[in-house]
Amino acid sequence: MGESLTESRTETALPAPGGQRHAEHRRTAGTPEGRGAVGPQRDGRPAPAEEHEARVLLERARAEVDPVLRAALGSLPGPMRRIAHYHFGWEQADGTVVEGGSGAAEGGSGKAIRPALVLAAAAARGGSEARAGAARAAAAVELVHHFTLLHDDVTDRETTRRHRPTAWTVFGDADAILAGDALQALALRLLTQDPQPAAPAAAVRLADCVVELCAGQHAVTALERCAPTEVTLDEVLAMAEAKTGALIGSACAIGGLYAGASETEVTALDAFGREAGLAFQLIDDVAGIWGDPCRTGKPGGADVAARKKSLPVAAAFASGHPAAAELAELYARPGETEDLERIALAVERAGGRDWAQGQAADRMARAMQQLARAVPDPEAAGGLLALAECVTRRTG
Repeated sequence: MGESLTESRTETALPAPGGQRHAEHRRTAGTPEGRGAVGPQRDGRPAPAEEHEARVLLERARAEVDPVLRAALGSLPGPMRRIAHYHFGWEQADGTVVEGGSGAAEGGSGKAIRPALVLAAAAARGGSEARAGAARAAAAVELVHHFTLLHDDVTDRETTRRHRPTAWTVFGDADAILAGDALQALALRLLTQDPQPAAPAAAVRLADCVVELCAGQHAVTALERCAPTEVTLDEVLAMAEAKTGALIGSACAIGGLYAGASETEVTALDAFGREAGLAFQLIDDVAGIWGDPCRTGKPGGADVAARKKSLPVAAAFASGHPAAAELAELYARPGETEDLERIALAVERAGGRDWAQGQAADRMARAMQQLARAVPDPEAAGGLLALAECVTRRTG
């Protein structure tokens, strides 16, 4: 459900889909000619100031949300708490506290992009006061994200996450699933107990999002039972939006709700997050085939080894290129690890890699258009923009 619904695989060296230098976005995002503008960045990477801004926002979000998360997880029964703490990177399997395991470090509980988006959206529409009141909502979104990760690792049989064995490989399928269920319950409890006026609407939106996430994961399992040639690119795109875009969109929308944004603005914030989330999934799928294992925390070519019908693969099959026939033959031979390089080359020759990177740029352009509708003031939108571009370059 989450980033595959997998969780991000870390930084990639792909061409940047996000657009112009951050300062230029700030000047033009609110103008017709600037909305959605996309341009190259230095070495395909964000400008240092922009990258620094995103890092500051993520660290601040982690500092604000972690105490809420720890209090929530502390209320779990002992066995569930142990699994959750392990999954979040705070403890070893035997309960030993991980040194520096505050969740802020790389390889801990992730970079907190989704809660940072909640807080940034609240600040963009309502300033610092709205941001301060949205910490519980941000924590709720992060709990739902981790619920999806625990479940996804079981259904996808993922054995590694953030350079550590996944929870199900340590505690078993049933316990990992139950721990994920507990996290979802904690998320809704946080919102139902939140005195903020927007909390009931946020709870409904988050519950609707969970249903969409489950539908997206169901689509994944259904598509995986089909032959590659029976799966359309549109089906894979719809599945990716439900799996990844839905929660990122909900994070932005919930931040808007807590700031008192109008229904039109909340809808635009949701659309902004969905488009940025789909751009992220495209980049993440590219990393799943061509990413550096030292950066992704997963074995090289993990997605093609599992014969996943990721977006670059679906695009390659739909291309009509002669390499697509070779790809179909190779995909029909599961477990042949010696075929991984040939598969990656066939996907690239059939245009899957170029399509995914180009589509990521297009989705980010659409995201910028929606952001300009939701937050016309480029300065106020700066935090959301920095995080969106961070989403498409970094995982977590």
